[in-house]
Amino acid sequence: MSSPSDYRPCAAMLLFNPAGKVLMADRNDCNDPAWQLPQGGVESGESIEESVFRELEEEIGTSAAKIISIADEKICYDWPKTIKWKGQENWLGQCVTLVALIFLGDDKEINVHTHSPEFRDWKWVPLETIPELIIPFKKPLYDYAVERFTEIRDTYLLSENNPS
Repeated sequence: MSSPSDYRPCAAMLLFNPAGKVLMADRNDCNDPAWQLPQGGVESGESIEESVFRELEEEIGTSAAKIISIADEKICYDWPKTIKWKGQENWLGQCVTLVALIFLGDDKEINVHTHSPEFRDWKWVPLETIPELIIPFKKPLYDYAVERFTEIRDTYLLSENNPS
């Protein structure tokens, strides 16, 4: 029986643009397209909020964003035995906290060609399509993201950007 300590604490970011689309990035360590949300481990002594802004800076070159919601429920998944990543040997998988943010910058500020690039490309996509783009073992996490953040996205964007 596994315990929470068997899973790497992680934050995944739903970075919304003002039009309500979410940033997805294509991993550069896979031959085929492998789209995902920016995400990364929460380091020891680091808050979710601190890890979110550090990971955004590391992975997409900017942290020009504001947190609008943090999911209450963590979603855990196991890494498939056939997939190997650096550092994975210490964990069965990841326990992910989803964080929704509004992007406050300009698209030209997004740069996936960072010091240690994890991605080769990025794009804005409708929130409802993210489960279709993700590898199967992460699909429950992405389904939960759509369920959890659709209303928040709609309410936030309507209240912030709709003059009526």
